[in-house]
Amino acid sequence: MASNSLTSSRSSSSFWTTKQNKMFEKALAKYDQDTPDRWHNIAKVVGGKSAEEVKLHYEILLRDLKDIESGRYPYPYPSGSSN
Repeated sequence: MASNSLTSSRSSSSFWTTKQNKMFEKALAKYDQDTPDRWHNIAKVVGGKSAEEVKLHYEILLRDLKDIESGRYPYPYPSGSSN
């Protein structure tokens, strides 16, 4: 059921291009959690996104990371694989 809510969260947010995601990553590194107006600053760097969309994108990223780290999603390659 949790994956359904995650899927619905993703589908309700706007589409992000590869370039926007890369800019988002760089902006997160530049504007840490103590930066005033963090989400507005990141939105300016990303372009075409509101502060609210950027914050939602970040929250989805955190949720995904938490699920991966908890073992909810298996690593893509079996252990001992040569890939």
